[in-house]
Amino acid sequence: MASERNTSVLPESRSSLLELSWEDINEAGAYVEKGSGDLYRIPQEALVRGGSPLIMKESRGASRLVQISKNPFVTDFEARHRCAQHNIEPNF
Repeated sequence: MASERNTSVLPESRSSLLELSWEDINEAGAYVEKGSGDLYRIPQEALVRGGSPLIMKESRGASRLVQISKNPFVTDFEARHRCAQHNIEPNF
């Protein structure tokens, strides 16, 4: 009797996403706020040193952001998929 083995044909990705605070963002990309699930698209132009900030957020709580893509214009579908892969509930 031959032994049977179940083998997945899909590659499995176990990488973790970069998590940081607003002050630590230094590269363009798409970021999701862990607490709210809100998506922020931050283009390279928003990170020009010495320029006026394009994104300002005021809150009493500390926000933790997760970079889900280095492409700030990633599709909503792909962004939601990456959130699901990392147990983040999207709000977009």
